[in-house]
Amino acid sequence: MTKPQGLHQTVYAGAFVHSTDLNELEICENGAIGVDEDGKIAFVERNVEDLNAVVEKHGWKSPVLVRAPDCGFFFPGFIDTHIHASQYPNAGIFGKSTLLDWLETYTFPLESSLSSRPKAKTVYTRCVQRTLSHGTTTAAYYATAHAGSTNLLSDVCLQLGQRAFIGRCNMDSLAPDWYKDSSASTAVDDTRETIAHIASIDPEHKLITPILTPRFAPSCSSELLTQLGKLHAETGLPCQTHISENIPELELVQKLFPQYSSYADVYDAHGLLTPGMVLAHAVYLTPKEQALIKARDAKISHCPASNSSLSSGCARVRTLLDQGITVGLGTDISGGYSPSVLEAARQAALVSRHVAMTDGDAAKLSVEEVLYLSTKGGARVMGLDAKVGSFDKGLEWDAQMISLGVVPEGGTMGNVDEGPVDIFGWESWDERVAKWVYNGDDRNTRAVWVRGHKVHQKP
Repeated sequence: MTKPQGLHQTVYAGAFVHSTDLNELEICENGAIGVDEDGKIAFVERNVEDLNAVVEKHGWKSPVLVRAPDCGFFFPGFIDTHIHASQYPNAGIFGKSTLLDWLETYTFPLESSLSSRPKAKTVYTRCVQRTLSHGTTTAAYYATAHAGSTNLLSDVCLQLGQRAFIGRCNMDSLAPDWYKDSSASTAVDDTRETIAHIASIDPEHKLITPILTPRFAPSCSSELLTQLGKLHAETGLPCQTHISENIPELELVQKLFPQYSSYADVYDAHGLLTPGMVLAHAVYLTPKEQALIKARDAKISHCPASNSSLSSGCARVRTLLDQGITVGLGTDISGGYSPSVLEAARQAALVSRHVAMTDGDAAKLSVEEVLYLSTKGGARVMGLDAKVGSFDKGLEWDAQMISLGVVPEGGTMGNVDEGPVDIFGWESWDERVAKWVYNGDDRNTRAVWVRGHKVHQKP
């Protein structure tokens, strides 16, 4: 990958908001963030009264100036820790199905059709464009079982400038004959082909990283899981899969792998439960499994919209966090209906309230917590916390500019293009952010940057 051209010293001036830890959101009403020619944050100044003085203090000469809207702010880019790019056309289509019949009815036929390169390019391009427009700067993608289709997704993400983890789905059992790997060895060979392709287009993984992807235990033979575990140890590449999404799935795992004590134990026994593993869903983990995942430092992607849409269940996120397990958010298109991590954040808050109806108020997730999960938590899940997730000096500028609509005097509609968040002027900054979390959408996302490069701008 050639070094991106055209970056200049840039100062982002105005309000900025980011998570400092799980329970705290820093809101700076008048700040200045300097981003250097490499797309990294060179300085962060708060309570700025004289912007010129800040620029002179840091010895910068004529930087580019980007100002936040008067009723808006800069916010870190969202990190989607679990999304199936190949399923994007099915977003919102799940009928009355649950997980296993949904795979047979909707998912496998669509994914199989993406062996056609023109169709795959159309689907992937639209999916990546949509996620960028919603402020997602990093996404952990599942592609298909085809190496060529998976490689194409890597090309699309690189071209559009999104930071991405790209996984070819490994599945040699419990799938239709017309859509599965013919053997464990051919599955691993195709996975190696994808790894080599990504190395050829982005050798330093500045934007695109391969991620080993056993679809989930029921669709993988023990031999395939073993070979992927060895490949994980050999390459040090991250992994992603599903775990404990619904009850019939748990029963199926027990039937297929009776020699293991739990779903998590299946992955552990095959060398896949490691600090580099991202486990999606985790709705029905037992206390013993939680302890094992914590001991192995594996990570969890919470996908609340999907879990509600497919009637899978309500993950106990507070319990996971209290156990010290690292958690991020996933949209899980197309089990989930929206490519927006902001939607996942508000659904995480709402699902936690459903849990609280039986488990008590301690289960509730706050605005501060769901925004942490969508940014800094997601960065930790994907092993990117030394690069992105907040506005700390030395991190890369993965960010979005949020604009909120001010209601004119007299209550007229004003500019409807400002989006669905109405600010009347009396709201505190905490209340403005809460309104954005519960009401906002992509219309509020005015611009998006990845590694300092603008990758989306609202007209």
